[in-house]
Amino acid sequence: MNIDIYQIDAFTDKVFGGNPAAVCPLKKWLKDEVMQNIAAENNLAETAFYIKDGDKYVLRWFTPTVEVDLCGHATLAAAFVIFNFEKHSNQTVEFYSPRSGNLSVMKNDDLYTLNFPKDTLEEVQLTKDLTDGFTLKPEKALKGKTDYILVYANEDEIKNIEPRFSEITKVNCRGIIVTARGREVDFVSRFFAPQSGVNEDPVTGSAHTSLIPYWSNRLNKNELSAIQLSKRQGFLKCKQLEHRVEISGKAQLYLKGKIVL
Repeated sequence: MNIDIYQIDAFTDKVFGGNPAAVCPLKKWLKDEVMQNIAAENNLAETAFYIKDGDKYVLRWFTPTVEVDLCGHATLAAAFVIFNFEKHSNQTVEFYSPRSGNLSVMKNDDLYTLNFPKDTLEEVQLTKDLTDGFTLKPEKALKGKTDYILVYANEDEIKNIEPRFSEITKVNCRGIIVTARGREVDFVSRFFAPQSGVNEDPVTGSAHTSLIPYWSNRLNKNELSAIQLSKRQGFLKCKQLEHRVEISGKAQLYLKGKIVL
């Protein structure tokens, strides 16, 4: 059996930037074990699998070790494949995730805009298990549906922070976001998820479902710009809506080929 595979660099306008994701269009679902093995073999932060179902595409995401509830950059990558290789005629791709509900991606020239559910946050104590994972101490901590957010004083701290992955792994969550005000953009961040098989994710669209409501409320503005300060870096345009958020970025094709099973 041959399966098409694409590798897309998301949230970037050039190859070797942003966050790479693999995308596998399917005619019918493979066994979960097979999809997990493919994701492990790809060894990227995420591999997306989708099936067309009427006017929508059912979408699932796998890290090298687990299936996850939501992934932004792999959704952008899947939309890129559908727009550019599936002869999709509309300007919007409608997705359905069994774990996250209805999602959509709108294309405007070379900019792709994700429409995702907004996370709900609560401030929590700066416990030792949260602070032990990092060389610098944050100002505050918040908890979302799947991740913690640690807020720092400035952009330099986000750039210079050194994660202790063995300690981060002990925290019961998908991953930990660190963030601060940006100098040239509204906010910056990094994302660490060793407990999900990804030590540092280059650009995390789903993390911005938490970051956007926090920074929108703190800065009292609904349209924001952001950079994820990984080595590859990613640039995002963000917008807070009433119950959802919009996350926009560009993407580039790196490769296309066949998986032989």
